[in-house]
Amino acid sequence: MQIVHSKIQGTGTPLLILHGYFGMGDNWKSQSNQLSQSYEVHLIDQRNHGRSFHSDDFDYELMVEDLLHYMDFHKLSSVNLLGHSMGGKTAMLFAVEYPERVEKLLVADIAPRNYPPHHDQILEALNAVDFSIISLRTEVDAVLKEYIEEVGVRQFLLKNVYRKTKEQLDFRFNLESLTAHNNEIGAPLPAFTEYEGPVLFLKGANSGYISEDDYGLINAHFRNSSIVTIPNAGHWLHAENPRDFLKETLGFFSK
Repeated sequence: MQIVHSKIQGTGTPLLILHGYFGMGDNWKSQSNQLSQSYEVHLIDQRNHGRSFHSDDFDYELMVEDLLHYMDFHKLSSVNLLGHSMGGKTAMLFAVEYPERVEKLLVADIAPRNYPPHHDQILEALNAVDFSIISLRTEVDAVLKEYIEEVGVRQFLLKNVYRKTKEQLDFRFNLESLTAHNNEIGAPLPAFTEYEGPVLFLKGANSGYISEDDYGLINAHFRNSSIVTIPNAGHWLHAENPRDFLKETLGFFSK
């Protein structure tokens, strides 16, 4: 059994953070520095991301099992769980399948519904990078720029570029597996599943990932939930408005 990679910081009630698609635990370092003053924060790299193991297999059931194995390995009987985007989907599924292992659940900018595939352009850009002829990060950015205009999105993806050997760059994520299983990312929470513990959904004011049309479905799965909008923020709400994001997060988990 392989255990996903993590960085652990602070002491107190365990708080596990699950990143989004193409991300890694390191994306949450600045938030962890704040949250670890009150909690034992686990920044987890989900399979095929960051420094965790690569696998040909990739879906939410597998990521839930990875999380269960991780908690058992670290002897964590129950935890607070925070998931963003893809990580929010993993966290929601874990909570409905293993409710006794979750004290509180915070879901950042994702709903339990189905999302049609919408990362094709990013995958096309990443697959256009040929590391056999590219040896500089600036060259990687130049290729990505042909497909992706947004500087912030390119910078986010470039965080995954690392030096595999002295001569060769590579991506930390398993691009082949993520490309093959891209349709899995939008999968909905299975029907008639519930978690009765406290849940907070945080949505970015400028993001379309959670709309008012989703509120009924959210309430059907999570009856003890509330939805709060983070102003001046899009999908990466924790990075775009960290002050309000942390205020709501600490307020929820400390209640």
